[in-house]
Amino acid sequence: MIYTKIEWNDLNANVRLGSFIPDDGVAEFHAIIELNVVFENAKTQYHLLSETALRLAKLPELKGATLIWKRYFVSDAINHKTYLTENADEAVSIVQQPPLNGSKASLWLYFVENTPTIKTSNNGCIMQRPHYMHLFHTQLHVREIDHLTPRFYPIEHQTEEIFKRFSQSLSENDGAVERNCIRTWIFVQNVDTQYADMVSARRDFFEREGLTPKTHFIASTGIEGRYIHPDVLMMMDAYSITGIVPGQIGYLRASTHLNPTHEYGVTFERGTTVDYGDRRHIFISGTASINNLGKIVHPLDVEKQTDRVFENIQALLTEAGANMNDVTHFIVYLRDTADFATVSRYMEQHYADTPRTIVLAPVCRPGWLVEAECMAVKAIRNNDFAEF
Repeated sequence: MIYTKIEWNDLNANVRLGSFIPDDGVAEFHAIIELNVVFENAKTQYHLLSETALRLAKLPELKGATLIWKRYFVSDAINHKTYLTENADEAVSIVQQPPLNGSKASLWLYFVENTPTIKTSNNGCIMQRPHYMHLFHTQLHVREIDHLTPRFYPIEHQTEEIFKRFSQSLSENDGAVERNCIRTWIFVQNVDTQYADMVSARRDFFEREGLTPKTHFIASTGIEGRYIHPDVLMMMDAYSITGIVPGQIGYLRASTHLNPTHEYGVTFERGTTVDYGDRRHIFISGTASINNLGKIVHPLDVEKQTDRVFENIQALLTEAGANMNDVTHFIVYLRDTADFATVSRYMEQHYADTPRTIVLAPVCRPGWLVEAECMAVKAIRNNDFAEF
């Protein structure tokens, strides 16, 4: 991975860019944009983010790549939605997970060279490659039952409906959750009280779809996050691929460091790999300070927990034949705003060049003070599969 740091002082913006540029095949780019402003109002900050993204896309280093996906991490989704209505060709995700550097929003962008997209509903898109169709579903959610007598759907119902709609959308593209969904992000309002009911509804859906501890689950991050509507208790983004064949997807265990998630009642994979003829994509789920007995490691010590988080991630990457130098970006989640300085210092000491953002988002178990997820890309040659 090639890492580039860019400072545009006129836009008060820092950009960290991770570039995978193979000798043959298309290039891929992940970028994180963060603003160096605290006192500017929301309108100005979203304008700066937009201008920074436009300037980034025009850099010659990006080879004229197409913007496929972007996620806004925002401090106040309900009030900022005014600035986030845009007619974009790419998939757009918005989640209230405030950046902890003091700005109102940060932005994660994914570009792929020489790739057309098709806009879909729910702000998603389809990336059409010669051999595969990549489907990005974003902001899947369910609204309140009756606007005249407002009441919330319980989160179990919202989860069930979201997965049903997701499954139906995949079937319309000759796909299925069990064989084509690679990765989900599940954002739960009031995660400390609502997460268990979401997990129960997801488990019921997975069982009907044939996903069990004896088959496989899906890489995922399930964490605190809010949408632009306060009645949405659960929102989901998802990434799926059609055109893949048996044997192309692998599942990571890192059993020296981590235990299977079903042992403590949840249903996701620690990590998932997708092999192509020219590269391996590695999707690391939200990873916390946990051991292979399912217990929290280093309670109440955020610095030691952070170190264990990245030790666990390295163990997963090693199993996938990769290392930290193959990581495209990190998203780091904290429960306590007061831990930002400690974790930011840790990231600067160990992963200064890797694109990242650190946001406020409590993890599903209160004792976990920090969680991180990432993606990595590794050059391989596998003649059994078509190129990316």
